[in-house]
Amino acid sequence: MKFLPANNTVSTLQMGSAGVLLILTFLTFVITTVSGTAWFSLANLVGIPILGGILHLTILVIGAIGGIYGIFQRDQRALLISYVMLIAITLRFAGSKVEFGLNLLPENEIAQKFLLILYALFLVMYFELTSGIIRFSMLDTSIRTGEVYVMGENRIIRRYHRAIGITPLVAGSVALLTLLINLIIPAIVGIFDDVAANRLRESVELTSVYGVALGTALVFTVVAAAFVVNLPLRIQQMQEREN
Repeated sequence: MKFLPANNTVSTLQMGSAGVLLILTFLTFVITTVSGTAWFSLANLVGIPILGGILHLTILVIGAIGGIYGIFQRDQRALLISYVMLIAITLRFAGSKVEFGLNLLPENEIAQKFLLILYALFLVMYFELTSGIIRFSMLDTSIRTGEVYVMGENRIIRRYHRAIGITPLVAGSVALLTLLINLIIPAIVGIFDDVAANRLRESVELTSVYGVALGTALVFTVVAAAFVVNLPLRIQQMQEREN
């Protein structure tokens, strides 16, 4: 579909997407290492270890350039290539230890998990904003050519902008809550029993899949509580009163 020149909404999304892509590219470079990837194994197989690093950076550059081109040209094929490259670069065979591409990063567990969550949020935001560019371009073109008539277009845009701001905060908080369950549970238990809390801090299970399962259960409990008090309806009513 051929789009008309971008309006203010699409231009704003394009600038936001470009900024998110730049940050995402940096975070991807920081948190991903060439070790464990298919091209790393291939480079070792042919006896040219440096080839793995070159391929690694090439994939990242293709993802970034394809994304920038797709954003400003509104080319879905270029965006698809960018998506595939940015996902492929994170794939590796196995690794039980968190490894980062830069040795200058902190060894603190909380900082590492925060960095990983930040990467995941920017990746999802990149997907959403670039998809929004295409959707709003299609909508704007249809409206300006008279194919459709949309009532309350500005209201739709305001809600979309609000959702873009709120959703990452909620998702990041939930992810952080899940990943830090091995610190949260001992802190809660420590209120009643310091000895049990120390044992939990030293427990291997809380840092394994059992800890993730507990974190997931805690998240579902929070979500269930939100639905018990009918929080979605209350938020909708507040938004309707504001409008």
